[in-house]
This record gives sequence, structure tokens and C-alpha cells, in this order.
Amino acid sequence: MLAVETTDLSKDYRLGFWRKRSKRALDHLNLQVEAGETFGLLGPNGAGKSTTLKILFRFIFPTSGQATLLGHDLSDLSVRSKIGYLPENPCFYDHLTAEEFLRFAADLFGLSKAESRNRTGRLLDRVGLTDHRKLPLRKFSKGMVQRLGIAQALVNNPDLIFLDEPMSGLDPIGRREVRNLILELRQEGKTVFFSTHILSDAETLCDRVAILDHGRLQGCGELRKILGIEVAATEMVLEDPPAEVLRAMKPLARTMVRTGDRVRIEFPAEVETGTVLNIALRSGARVISVNPLKVSLEDYFMARIQKAPEAESTGSAIPAKMDSK
Repeated sequence: MLAVETTDLSKDYRLGFWRKRSKRALDHLNLQVEAGETFGLLGPNGAGKSTTLKILFRFIFPTSGQATLLGHDLSDLSVRSKIGYLPENPCFYDHLTAEEFLRFAADLFGLSKAESRNRTGRLLDRVGLTDHRKLPLRKFSKGMVQRLGIAQALVNNPDLIFLDEPMSGLDPIGRREVRNLILELRQEGKTVFFSTHILSDAETLCDRVAILDHGRLQGCGELRKILGIEVAATEMVLEDPPAEVLRAMKPLARTMVRTGDRVRIEFPAEVETGTVLNIALRSGARVISVNPLKVSLEDYFMARIQKAPEAESTGSAIPAKMDSK
């Protein structure tokens, strides 16, 4: 079953006071998120990530297109009991304590008092806030608020959890704690859909990613295939190679850097590894290593984003590509 599906989802905003003009924030978005996977929605600020989440939660309504959550239309309110949500900038009642706030959230879902009490205790322990359960939220740090926000997103034991920029504003320790929580949810078989512009987090956590820019889907695919198959270049390290070897390799090399007695040479993917390896071995050069340099998520991301301005200038949308690599 698909946990999230969008079909030609679009959103236009009317801007200006006197002569209003239309700005498209989301342009025919087609996404499919499988149940049980961790899915990352990537893009720079203003790409349309938060707009997508707001539409899925009916905070705003699409100009056109459709979407479903756990197989239900967005208008079906019964599905809300199976969903958890952490907004980008959570703003909770700061006069409440952590314990009071979670019990309040549990009451909204209709949990019994005994179940609310037990679940609140477990969640506070899980997010590392047991020692601060009686502390008013106005005294919480940013990281503590984020952890409490994740706890409230889990209070109803949801099947599908949405996290909007969950690492935003966190220090390294806070980011690590939140990452560990997401990994735990993944192991439990929960579907986690989170938006971020921090690529290292997506690379660590996601099964699949989609890249948005200017409201358009620039690419979507399995992370292991994106990062595991495509070889961008080959790196060869030689120790104290003869000058004639370097001269022979220079026309084929992309870069050539000497560090002490070793020379690191990078060849583009179209250069046959066997060709340059034969040049080195025939000359008696000592080969320290030969490594394929695979595409990183940052490379993949930047390649898709750099195409977006071209489409903007021509007025045509780039078709979403379901990458297999």
C-alpha cells in the first residue's frame, strides 16, 4: 500500500495588492511513497517542501491535483488518527510542562487517562526528557523542543510520521539524537516522510529521495541506486612515479595533485581504467590504489538543481525523472 501519493499536485499563490499576479509554488507534483520506507523530500529554501506538507495536512488547499494518505483521500478525517506531524517551527504552550503537554496531545486523540499516562512516560524516556518532565516549555532549548515535538508526533502511535525540517537549528548533539530517533522508527516499520535541505541527513536516513526546486520535481529514486551504481570518476594514487608516466597520463587526467612522494590522479568516467593502469605498470610505477569515485547525494542534488533555472527561463517544466541509478 502507498503511504503517500500525489497526482499532478499544484499550488498557485496570488501576490501583490493592486495588480495581483500568480506565483506557482508547486507544479504538477507526482510522488509515491511506499509504506515502511524513510522518504526524504529535498530542496533549497523556497523549493515547495513545506507547501507540499501543508497541502497534505489541509492547512492549505491545492489549486489542482489530488493526493492520498494511507489510501485515504485528504478529506477523510479518520486517517488523521494514524498520522503524526512535527512542523518546521513548532510553537507549543510554553506555560505547560513537557508532561502536561504530551498528556494534552494524548487527550486530543481520545486516549484513556491510564494509556495517556503510560505513553507519556515512555515517550519522555525515549526522547531523553524524563529529567525535564516538570520543566515549563519556555525554559526548553531548541533541541529539547524538537525532541518534545517528535514525542507529540508519536503520542498516537502513528503509522505515518511527517517531519518538516526536523534538524533545523539543532546543534550536532541534537541532530544526532533526532537522527537516532528516526532510525528507530524505521526499524519499527513506520513510514517516515521528512523534508530537509541538509543532504548529509538524507544520505544517512533515507531509502529514497525526491528533489524539488521552484516547485518542480527534478528527480526521484532509491538512494542506494543513486549513490551505488553511477561512477563519476576513477582515482589512482601512485608513489614517486617517473616523470614520463605523468606526462603520458596528463592528457587523460582531470586533476593531478602531488603530496610528498605520492601523486593522486583523477580520471573522468569515460577513460578506461585498464588503459591508465597499463601505462603505470609498464613503466614500473608503484600503484598504491585505484578507486571508483561514485556520485554523492550532493553531486546528484546540485546536478538537478542547476537544471531548474534553464527550465524557468524557457517557461517549460522539466519532466520528473524516476532515476534507476
